[in-house]
Amino acid sequence: MRRSKNRSIKESPLFWPVHWKGDVLSVLDETLIPRRLNYIKVHTTAEAVKVIRDMKTRAFGQFLVVLNTFLLEINRHKGSEQNLVKKLEKTARALNNSRPTFPFAEVTSIVVGWARKAADDQLNVRESLIKNINGYLQGIRFRRLERVKKIASLIKNRDSILTHCNVSGELAMAARICQEEGKDIHFFATETRPYFQGSKLTAWELGRMGASVTLIADNAVASVMADGLVNKVIVGSDRSCANGDFANKIGTYPIAVLAKEFGIPFYVLTQPSNTIPRGEDIPIEIRQEKELLTFNGRATLPFKARGFYPGFDVVPHEFITESLPIDVR
Repeated sequence: MRRSKNRSIKESPLFWPVHWKGDVLSVLDETLIPRRLNYIKVHTTAEAVKVIRDMKTRAFGQFLVVLNTFLLEINRHKGSEQNLVKKLEKTARALNNSRPTFPFAEVTSIVVGWARKAADDQLNVRESLIKNINGYLQGIRFRRLERVKKIASLIKNRDSILTHCNVSGELAMAARICQEEGKDIHFFATETRPYFQGSKLTAWELGRMGASVTLIADNAVASVMADGLVNKVIVGSDRSCANGDFANKIGTYPIAVLAKEFGIPFYVLTQPSNTIPRGEDIPIEIRQEKELLTFNGRATLPFKARGFYPGFDVVPHEFITESLPIDVR
């Protein structure tokens, strides 16, 4: 049976992992998946920054936290309109400094710009910002749902797709559409160390949607491709450049190189940006070495060793078959 065009898309919890419960922001704790779905209560900018830095939510979830933190501070503010603008400027600085690789400043500058303009035009800053931010979020939600449909249209019957890390619900939802259209498809998900997001998040949500998925070690990609087990690669991105280069979870670059070597199409979901010219200009976040040297709070080695964990690598644009953009600016 083919899927009706008017039928709504079943959503993954990772597609929109930030919600409001009264005046409190609730953020899905992705580090606890698949054991349980638990939401962290966020009351302040400081708590929002901690959620971001501690990787309780990632990528798109962090972007949602950034936007909703402004709404949080607007709701908490009791002073004058002018002081509200200053408060939001301070909030923007805190969010911008939370993670260097993520282009939060591109979004926070929009919100602060709205606040300043509303104040200059003698409008109600609070009401104007709430309207603009909520409208912005609704627009992004619509465009993401449209991209889910685009991904589903790229996937053909009997395709076998390799993915790396997690694309915040979109691939799993596209898989659901493919199922409803009667397509026989399969996914290979890499573990994505050291957080195992590929297993804990991607394989989990694909399976939750009823998709056929095989989990592989990160270093098994070449073998899987050489054996002809995959014919497409679809990954997400955390930052894009004006020339088409992009950064994603560490390990994406070798997958792109291998895909080109084996003639496998490589697709990437992007957020276009012109603020960084080339991939070499992206500031790569070096995570704490303890994230490599411990597991579940315990040391993995009986002796002292150093750890080196760049959170991302950069894929040059010439390795990309097609970018599927969504403009969140």
